[in-house]
Amino acid sequence: MKILTLYNTESIDELVWPDENISISKNTPALSILTDFHQNLPRVIGTNVKAVDVEAMMKRAHVKLKLVVDNNNKFVGLIGLQDLSEENVLKKVNKNTHRDELLVSDFMHPRESLKCFDYEELINASVSDVLETQRNNHQQHCLVIDREKHQIRGLISARDVARLINRSFDIEKHLSFEAVFKELEI
Repeated sequence: MKILTLYNTESIDELVWPDENISISKNTPALSILTDFHQNLPRVIGTNVKAVDVEAMMKRAHVKLKLVVDNNNKFVGLIGLQDLSEENVLKKVNKNTHRDELLVSDFMHPRESLKCFDYEELINASVSDVLETQRNNHQQHCLVIDREKHQIRGLISARDVARLINRSFDIEKHLSFEAVFKELEI
């Protein structure tokens, strides 16, 4: 066994950041905009977590979407930060249900209602193909599945695409695929 040296950090004040030189165009392969769950852990939340807690968690972590899983870690849907808006919460609150009683399951989009890309099709697609397909999609995210294995393979985020095409967008605003499509003028 080797004993490693521990150093003090009092004179260290710089963080290392990843290179931001990655840039894409409409002709870039579509897989370059995929958050692949083989390489990145999916961000998940259980169905029975209180909605107010999830909203606070997502804001602290600067996360706009969580995949929703049941007690057996099976995918059942997704929830976005926008789904937890004050307006949406007020629609669910009534004299029998208080804000603190609302759960993720009350706001999530069930898996049956979701549309997604097939990973195999993305292998030969471009960013332009993805954005053209999503041109009228007001959503911020699109799942990618492996139909052969019946798995959620990953996720494409409109915000990630915007960042990679070196365009600045207001981080507080809802950013959809439609807006990114218009920005690239495909």
